[in-house]
Amino acid sequence: MDARERLIVGLDVPTIDEAERLVSALGDDILFYKIGYQLVFAGGLEFARDLAASGKKIFLDMKLLDIDNTVASGVENIAKMGMSMLTLHAYPKAMKAAVEAAAGSGLCLLGVTVLTSMDAGDLAEAGYSQDPHSLVLRRAEQARAAGMGGIVCSAEEAAAVREIVGPDMAIVTPGIRPDGSDKGDQKRVMTPFDALKAGATHLVVGRPVVKAPDPRDAARAILSEMVTALWPANR
Repeated sequence: MDARERLIVGLDVPTIDEAERLVSALGDDILFYKIGYQLVFAGGLEFARDLAASGKKIFLDMKLLDIDNTVASGVENIAKMGMSMLTLHAYPKAMKAAVEAAAGSGLCLLGVTVLTSMDAGDLAEAGYSQDPHSLVLRRAEQARAAGMGGIVCSAEEAAAVREIVGPDMAIVTPGIRPDGSDKGDQKRVMTPFDALKAGATHLVVGRPVVKAPDPRDAARAILSEMVTALWPANR
């Protein structure tokens, strides 16, 4: 994969019009887009289908979690939409049901471990006794056992997760912030260069591109940093 296949721009905007303008502005520089709740509930599913039909790759960030049959039914339909990646919370029964439902479809299922907006205090308040790092590693083991295609985790945990899941599973890292950018509500963040060096295969970048004065320039700067990480001889 080249850098353009590894950078996923989050279309974290409230309307389809804004998403269309952003995709147009980014042009051929960006091949991969994330569509999550905000855009889904503004007509984003049809937009996702259209983008996929145009040749773009789509990471549908739905973080599914429900009873086995409901998860399986949802995954079966999503697999027919032409999506490239789909998230669900990394609970063993949900992952097993999703893997069975997606078999043969080419849809890469990603287990969400611990949200990058959460730290140890947040987990304790939610009733977990484990710290974020320990919980991420446990869920990575469970995702590998379930046959998932990859893991979503903080880049801070990417190296440790890679040791657990081996060389073939995807490691998708949100919370990516170029040097000098605002962390926003993220608590466990890393630069694009460091995230790739830590073992991430795909980087999800939202606000640093979407909110930039010139989104295309911002995306190109991130891609350049990624190229340097992937191919040090280009420095």
